[in-house]
Amino acid sequence: MSCPHCDGTRWRVVAGDAVSRVERCECWRTEAARTLLAAARIPPRYRACDLTTFVSYENPQLLRAIDRAGRFIEAFPVVDKGLLLIGPPGIGKTHIAVATLRRVVSEKRARGLYYDTRSLLNTIRSTYDPVTRTSEGDVLRPVIEAELLVLDDLGAERLTDWVDETMNFIVNTRYNDRRPTIFTSNYEDVPDPEALDSLLVRVGFRMHSRLREMCEFLEYDGPDYREFNGLAPSSEDLTRLWKAKPRRKLPARTSSRARARLKTGKAELGWSGGRAGG
Repeated sequence: MSCPHCDGTRWRVVAGDAVSRVERCECWRTEAARTLLAAARIPPRYRACDLTTFVSYENPQLLRAIDRAGRFIEAFPVVDKGLLLIGPPGIGKTHIAVATLRRVVSEKRARGLYYDTRSLLNTIRSTYDPVTRTSEGDVLRPVIEAELLVLDDLGAERLTDWVDETMNFIVNTRYNDRRPTIFTSNYEDVPDPEALDSLLVRVGFRMHSRLREMCEFLEYDGPDYREFNGLAPSSEDLTRLWKAKPRRKLPARTSSRARARLKTGKAELGWSGGRAGG
């Protein structure tokens, strides 16, 4: 069925006092947003995420994160920094990040992209299968060039030299090109280099320095939304759980490689290309 405003032409006539003009019809804008959202690789579980549907509660750090996300959406594309949402699993970091991405794509018609960090690295590795006939650059190019990128679960990947090189290449390139990025991470940002399960050790000193300059760090704690088994919790339920439970921390899991790197002060490698995992 054709649009009643433009009869399927995607342009509509706007009458003026002296002359009429034409402008893009709203149906074209809606279709453009739908196409961009489909290309953003948002997983089905998160495709309905929106800041207006996020159940918040009287947690000042959480409310600050939501406020900063809303301001980011309003200001985009004129933003100086991205966002880095930090905290234990299940507190809504991915919801806030994806909701921000969806609004920017829908309202600002920006080319956005979502990746879980481990999924991205696995995808890059898979490009070395000759049957796929794709190259590493085919995966990296849209990640580097996206007007807004969400990288979920930063620091959860297994640490190797190749992971260091690849992640530093992505972050450093977007840093140099001033392309905003939204990250989430389960690892606390503590300045102590002896805290082996900190964000600093998980991502390395060089990337951490880049992140500090290119993102606003938004760290908060809270109850696990997943404890409600898919049911929507009330603000009162969340407030009660948040006040009753002690601060949650991620279990220690830093690899032996990260521990060795920290103890020896091994220099981090720059991007050198080559085969994934090589």
